[in-house]
Amino acid sequence: MEESSRGYSVKDLETEFACSVISRNDTPYTSEWSQWDCDTWIRCLNVRRRFQEKDSGGDMSAAAGASLSVSRPFLLPQPALDSAEQEAVYRVLESINSDVPWRTLFPDDFCISAPHGVVCDYFFDTTPSSAAVTPHITELSFGYVSDYSPNPPCNSNSTLDPFLFSPLSHLRKLFFYKCFTQMEIPFPDFSPLSSQNSSVEELIFIENPAIYGSISGKLSSLRRFVLTGSNVSGEIPRGFSELMNLEQLSISRNKFEGEIPTNFFHKVKKLKILDLSENGFRGNIPESIGNLTELLKIDMSFNGFSGEIPENFKGLKGLEFLDLSYNHFGNFGVPLFLGEMKSLKEVYLSGNFLGGQIPEIWENLGGILGIGLSGTGLVGNIPASMGAYLRNVCYLGLDNNKLEGPVPNEFGTLEFVSELNLENNKLGGRVPFSAGFVSKLGKKLKLKGNLDLCVDEGLMSSKVSGSLGQLKLCSKPDIPKTDLFKVSSYHGLHVSYVLMLIGFLFFLS
Repeated sequence: MEESSRGYSVKDLETEFACSVISRNDTPYTSEWSQWDCDTWIRCLNVRRRFQEKDSGGDMSAAAGASLSVSRPFLLPQPALDSAEQEAVYRVLESINSDVPWRTLFPDDFCISAPHGVVCDYFFDTTPSSAAVTPHITELSFGYVSDYSPNPPCNSNSTLDPFLFSPLSHLRKLFFYKCFTQMEIPFPDFSPLSSQNSSVEELIFIENPAIYGSISGKLSSLRRFVLTGSNVSGEIPRGFSELMNLEQLSISRNKFEGEIPTNFFHKVKKLKILDLSENGFRGNIPESIGNLTELLKIDMSFNGFSGEIPENFKGLKGLEFLDLSYNHFGNFGVPLFLGEMKSLKEVYLSGNFLGGQIPEIWENLGGILGIGLSGTGLVGNIPASMGAYLRNVCYLGLDNNKLEGPVPNEFGTLEFVSELNLENNKLGGRVPFSAGFVSKLGKKLKLKGNLDLCVDEGLMSSKVSGSLGQLKLCSKPDIPKTDLFKVSSYHGLHVSYVLMLIGFLFFLS
């Protein structure tokens, strides 16, 4: 085998290079290593042992001692969590719930024994002179969610001081569920920690109504920011528009207001989930939203957005969920570009005065599961193509419009529909549904408020009538008098012929 001038084999040097490859990230998590990473790490230990043997002049004890320090993650004893991190976690736990004796219940290293929700991971030290793996706290989750997620419980006096997290330099996730519900606290300002805690990737606050104030600061590594069900106010922070790694921005059910800056979506091109619902936003949706080609979900419902729904939405080829309901989008009709968005699974535009007729755009939307067009000022007939192409639809809401004409027969063949709402329109004619269809939907079949719509007596008298009870009975078709005369004359001639035949047979006998 070839050796270098120092006596190292070429194979050893190749393996040493591979050792540097597995540290290609600044601090890769061992939990994310592939099998190749693990195998290479073990080879790395063996090769470095041989390097140390050669460099120590064959002193095996020195080499063994040097090797032991780098192989410790794979041998006992396990490396200890830094005492500053251990103390920081204790203080955070005590600020969340001071009623629990955390130090007594969990006296050991948190990387050995910790409450559910406190997560430890191991990191490879990339310093050239070291090959150590060290433990760090990476996730903290608080607030009991369920028996499957029994995070440390919060209490009514829970507080939150961002400086408590300063020693946690590898923290990547913070999660709070129903922790701040009574004692009001301002939304924590994480900006002083942006340099120390740039590793934070997920910041999640769910159902914390006592949090108020505005958001400031930024964390450059942030991938998920979730703040739902709080009382945070002000304009949407411009700092979010600089977070190039951001994949989810969910700030629903708060008190945000103002317009979305026109350049807000220029840099957040990795965004997959955008939820701004139930706030006080207004103005137009920036055209730049059409550049977010990785978007899967948009929810801007229950705001004050106005103008026209941007046509460049059609560039969002992967979008599956679109909810713009209950805004002030006006009088431009149902967007025709929806027909080009083949990945759509749900689209809700209810509560906007779109106007116009329902367009013929459904041919490529067979994957849609839910459509909401309630109260959108629609007129004209319901196209039969909706029932013909939307074969997988589960929810269809066309209520509170000015639709007229018959209910398409195709609606009665929708196999997966569980709610069909056609209330308060001007529909007419016979209800085209079978008893089985009516029975399946029950009260979820909503037809009232259509004065010219009627139901056959047979369907009404059955035990499955349910929601049809408020419709009028269809009248039986009238038979013209001329037809009645023809029928009676026919029966009279028929009887006379029979009597004549009987008399003739009697005469012959």
